[in-house]
Amino acid sequence: MYWNSFFQLEKFKRLQNGQLETMSRPYISTANRRQDVFHSQLEDPSSAAILSSLKTSSPVPQTLTEKIVQRYSVGLPKDKFVRSGDYVTLAPHKCMTHDNSWPVALKFMKLGASEIRDPDQIVMTLDHDVQNKSESNLKKYRQIEEFAKKNKVDFYGAGRGIGHQIMIEEGYAWPSTLAVASDSHSNMYGGIGCVGTPVVRTDAASIWATGRTWWQIPPIARVELKNILPKGVTGKDVIISLAGLFNNDEVLNHAIEFTGSEETMRSIPVDDRLAIANMTTEWGALSGLFPIDPVLHGWLRSKATMAALYNSSNLADNNTHTRFNHARIDELYKNQLTADKGAKYAKTLFLDLSTLSPYVSGPNSVKIATPLKELEALDLEIDKAYLVSCTNSRASDLAAAAKVFKDAAKGNGGIIPRIPKSVNFYIAAASLPEQQAAEEEGDWQALLDAGAQPLPAGCGPCIGLGTGLLEPGEVGISASNRNFKGRMGSTEAKAYLASPEVVAASALSGKIRGPGWYQDPVGGTEVLRGAGDGIKEETRMMSVEEALEKIIGQADKVVEEAEQRGLTGQAQKQKQSLTKILPGFADQVAGEIVFCDADNINTDGIYPGKYTYQDDVTVDKMAEVCMSNYDPKFASLVKEGDILVSGFNFGCGSSREQAATAILAKKIPIIVAGSFGNIFSRNSINNALMGVEVPRLVQRLREVFSDATSSHVQKSAISEPENNRQSLDSPPPAPQNGPQLEKMLTRRTGWKFLWDVRRSQVEVQEGDGGPKWSQAVGELPPNVQEIIARGGLEKWVQSQITKSGSQK
Repeated sequence: MYWNSFFQLEKFKRLQNGQLETMSRPYISTANRRQDVFHSQLEDPSSAAILSSLKTSSPVPQTLTEKIVQRYSVGLPKDKFVRSGDYVTLAPHKCMTHDNSWPVALKFMKLGASEIRDPDQIVMTLDHDVQNKSESNLKKYRQIEEFAKKNKVDFYGAGRGIGHQIMIEEGYAWPSTLAVASDSHSNMYGGIGCVGTPVVRTDAASIWATGRTWWQIPPIARVELKNILPKGVTGKDVIISLAGLFNNDEVLNHAIEFTGSEETMRSIPVDDRLAIANMTTEWGALSGLFPIDPVLHGWLRSKATMAALYNSSNLADNNTHTRFNHARIDELYKNQLTADKGAKYAKTLFLDLSTLSPYVSGPNSVKIATPLKELEALDLEIDKAYLVSCTNSRASDLAAAAKVFKDAAKGNGGIIPRIPKSVNFYIAAASLPEQQAAEEEGDWQALLDAGAQPLPAGCGPCIGLGTGLLEPGEVGISASNRNFKGRMGSTEAKAYLASPEVVAASALSGKIRGPGWYQDPVGGTEVLRGAGDGIKEETRMMSVEEALEKIIGQADKVVEEAEQRGLTGQAQKQKQSLTKILPGFADQVAGEIVFCDADNINTDGIYPGKYTYQDDVTVDKMAEVCMSNYDPKFASLVKEGDILVSGFNFGCGSSREQAATAILAKKIPIIVAGSFGNIFSRNSINNALMGVEVPRLVQRLREVFSDATSSHVQKSAISEPENNRQSLDSPPPAPQNGPQLEKMLTRRTGWKFLWDVRRSQVEVQEGDGGPKWSQAVGELPPNVQEIIARGGLEKWVQSQITKSGSQK
């Protein structure tokens, strides 16, 4: 470790002295021969156990997310340690699909697959539209159940619970594993130390057929929680405040790891962790991971004990005990995973929990978070209240809500008070077992006595389906996770999000109110939060090792920035490793840059919604309408082989795959952007469209071609047709941003772009006689090349099925 540190510092010094350019050979690590402890310490069992826990488990420091992904990546080169930015082929521990299981099954059968490769890997649940008793929905539900039984897949029918809750309570999502679901709230599994992340339907079909899919490891953000929450402040308040106070896309498309002191983590129970992880989706993240720690250990032991008791008493009607058992927990903590010291994070944020009070999200946006006291002062009347969803409808949440009414009963002669007639209060447990637990404690009945209207365990109003949706002009407050305009009913209604306690208190009073038992935060009303770990440098105390790590980290950052600016060109060329190119795959892609200068160009801007559900649209027609909602002149300006460059968050909006295939129809081989919407990125590779993020190129194009005095202002959003929600929980598109004085929506620049796939490098020639520069970009590894070369994920899966059949 220390020899490695010495060489890193020497590298930093050479960079400062301008010597790195002339290095004759790339930097090489030297083996560490320094003995860190005495031999007697290694022989002593108690000392050895402590020392063993302090050792870095891999030569390359990894985050907890990277370590888990490492376990579920297949086909890695020998001694390869995965890092953020790597493309990997994943064999997930579990894959869950819900009401969309039948559309996935249709894709699966279209691929030519006849049987699910690993039935134990798949879980199917019915949860979204469980109140819908129409023949068409019941037929779909029957088809899903029959398909599951035929393929010997674990299946949970309508009314059993929400899929994500089932994944948790039945032990499918398990600490230190990686699980995916064809639903955006699979982030919830991170509450128990399982990397949970969403996939689209094509990915799910691929996993059914081959057991595998692909993933690019996102940037990883560390969120440090400090101190402990005041009395009455909940995990829901934590995530509402995070999403509302860090509301500038700080963690967009990141994987989050929550950290904190032992005291802090001990104060956050698993149910609160699940709520926080669940809503990292709304915060913009692709996963939200809590540590595998003593709090989780206690929760797992309790679940295992209950599973054993039910099994021994013949009360269990499933195999929960095979997943929740003490032997499995012993093995988990025997090989407990933690982030390594020195692991690299894209950014660090902190939130001081002791400064929080109850928060309310909205109206109609998770990016608006207001202290409850401020809203109480406004006397905002409500029409509907909801205690539903996988976020906050577990037994503990139902108990917290029931306590509001039970406490009120003490001043009402022991009788549970009724909610006002002007308010409708809807409750639905996250699962049937959670409802049964609430019934046993008397909490469910207390809520019914107060006038709550029960709904079956499922998504229901949270997803805008079934009974109790918001009508025009109404105001609702919900313990669910998403309050986009129109999400829970009318677009002319207002929706707020809050904790179960606040929802219950609001239902009781008819206005947005709190239960009254929470404590004021420490130090006044300001919430302490920000970038970094929140420790002032002048008060920071560090060990020698920590100080050394900090210096090395600073040195690494300077080196990386210098290399990014091209200041270490020769050394970069010398140390550069070449990407293996598969036979037949082009090692270079080049063309003239066509610039569409706008951020947040959504999928409706790329491919008009009116064509999305027309199955007979020809390739020529797709090419004709490509980008037409953004710029009607696009089709006439762009030529075959051009390189399309656009701004940031390109491809946000719905999950339609035609946004990628329309660009291919226009015979554009590659799209370059400052950044991409995550679902568009997946759909691009799944449909054999190559993309690369080069923020510097967007900046240079804007410097040269945009009016220097123009400012980026928000335009009106391109509307998303109502029937266009291919995923039941797709968020609405972001507003499209562009220069106020923009003269040309689509511009032929005369610049040349070349992507050298082998060298993971792009080269830009800024017009004839203009500057020429290059920049390193992310690697396009062979596993992704193979998908693109085959013509997309579906054709890749078909090739795997054919290959597998020929080997039998």
